[in-house]
Amino acid sequence: MSYPIDIAIKPEVTPFFDRETNTISYVVKDPSSSSCAIIDSVMDIDYAAGRISCKSADLIIDHVRRNGLHVDWLVETHAHADHLSAAPYIRQKLGGKLGIGEHIVAVQETFGKIFNEGTEFQRDGSQFDRLSRMAILIQLAS
Repeated sequence: MSYPIDIAIKPEVTPFFDRETNTISYVVKDPSSSSCAIIDSVMDIDYAAGRISCKSADLIIDHVRRNGLHVDWLVETHAHADHLSAAPYIRQKLGGKLGIGEHIVAVQETFGKIFNEGTEFQRDGSQFDRLSRMAILIQLAS
């Protein structure tokens, strides 16, 4: 990332509201390239039926493809108690690196114990490409 950062450059942000979880996911596009990041994507869940679907994630995927975007990052701002993340599903379809804050390791350790997960459930954040100390600052394009 080159410094100083030109704060006059504004990313293009497209929100996707999920009514069931009252959650907003975002596609953030670099205004000078086709690079983008997807933030806090939602996997649909029918709690009563115990089923998941990809309807909300597919809307984001369609938007990315329709606009000829390239996914550089899938960012989780925190561990979500209100919804399942669609980041692994979107990553499988579009690529990109997955990032989250470093404290996910403590969350994984806690939930691993609560849900009696065995040793095959990694509690070291290795499911992510980047663990960040503070906010994840990403560079789209080069």
